[in-house]
Amino acid sequence: MKVKLELEFQINSSPQLLYQYISSPSGLSEWFADNVNSRGEFYDFEWDETIEKAKLSNKKTDEKIKFRWLDDNGSETEYFFELKIVKDELTKDVILVITDFAEEDDIDGHSLLWEKQISDLKKVLGSA
Repeated sequence: MKVKLELEFQINSSPQLLYQYISSPSGLSEWFADNVNSRGEFYDFEWDETIEKAKLSNKKTDEKIKFRWLDDNGSETEYFFELKIVKDELTKDVILVITDFAEEDDIDGHSLLWEKQISDLKKVLGSA
């Protein structure tokens, strides 16, 4: 059984630019996966030789995107990942809030993987 985790990262970018990198296959291919392809609302995320399939389940321009993982039969699972952009009105900081799931004994490893991916995202954005 997997547990839900939520991570927050400050990103030095406009919400509009950040959204392009979290919502488009080409943007996601630059930092999240080796390759990302989409056919309508269905996405293939490729890492090395592994392809994971997901369905776009929610999207709000310049604010958030949510993908629900599909099983081997193409059916939606209970697991998803969401990337949400939050702008602090007082400080103007842009925060990327990530909701994901990990095996209970791999939460630290999963969090480290997200930290590396966000580091790559910041480099692509020129905010590292």
